[in-house]
Amino acid sequence: MAQEASAAALEIDPEHLVNDNDSALCDVSDELSTFTQSLTPSVTDYPTEHGRRYHAYRSGTYILPNDETELDRLDIMHFLIKKGLGDKIYRAPIPKNPKRILDIGTGTGIWSMEMGDMFPDAQILGNDLSPEQPSFVPPNVKFEVDDVEDPWTYNTPFSYIFSRYMATSIADWPRLIKQVHDNLEPGGWAEFQDFDLLYYSDDNTMNPDTEIYKWIRHILDASRKNGRDPCPGPQLEGWLKDAGFQNVHHERIKFPIGPWPKDKQKKELGMFNLMQTLQGLEGYSLRLFTQVLGWRLEEVQVSLAKVRNEIMSKWLHSQFDLHVVYAQRPEAKA
Repeated sequence: MAQEASAAALEIDPEHLVNDNDSALCDVSDELSTFTQSLTPSVTDYPTEHGRRYHAYRSGTYILPNDETELDRLDIMHFLIKKGLGDKIYRAPIPKNPKRILDIGTGTGIWSMEMGDMFPDAQILGNDLSPEQPSFVPPNVKFEVDDVEDPWTYNTPFSYIFSRYMATSIADWPRLIKQVHDNLEPGGWAEFQDFDLLYYSDDNTMNPDTEIYKWIRHILDASRKNGRDPCPGPQLEGWLKDAGFQNVHHERIKFPIGPWPKDKQKKELGMFNLMQTLQGLEGYSLRLFTQVLGWRLEEVQVSLAKVRNEIMSKWLHSQFDLHVVYAQRPEAKA
């Protein structure tokens, strides 16, 4: 049965109710052999563009960098989402003793490693375009270099397959979700935690005259021109149902950007989100703006400077939504 939490407007901290003309800013300051593919230069000879490092394997299919700045941001994003989920890293009602777990697009591997500690008897496999995960991990955790949009060739099905933050990365979501379905054991669970990257505000502080409004719409437009959906979250429930899943659960969670909410927990969530947003602005923008939209580097830098100033201001109450959808592959018929 599909469920969606009501997403009422967040109450704003009175400290953040200032005039648009107010210029006040917030005061915010084991080993390689575990990989199933040989680490050839095509995987590790990373290209550099505008001072940022990018994936070498299938170079160009993923628009975000893979350098230390971006890897640090991905770890911040892990804690951001975990906090938004009430200090949980998954929501699906998976069994107490799952046999095999797959983490697609594992990034730094932090989710896989936490799951490895939580389920020591399970085999945890994480895949990604770059071998940027640690060598020393729980003994039941392994990583591989792979493109999740290639045909899957696993011989043994999984108890649970997890996907998080693949917005702007996937060309064919229905095909990916069908592969997830077909590689689960009967009764197994899949979970997707992904965003709708259309930033908005409940009080119209983010409006067409703001720089952040213009910037995020350029991001969305460029990502779609690049063939990758930047807003998969709201569509996940329908895609899972179309793929044959049952017991589909859908939840929408608001993620404020900045410490403007009155609620203490939402304020802390907003601070984490502000950190990762500021750290990620350049990474989000460089490839999409220069390669897809044809901007000059100087134009990108001017735009980002304006966006940074706005994001740090107290009058702006921007946010975006995380959608959590989990579902079950039907049990085998007797």
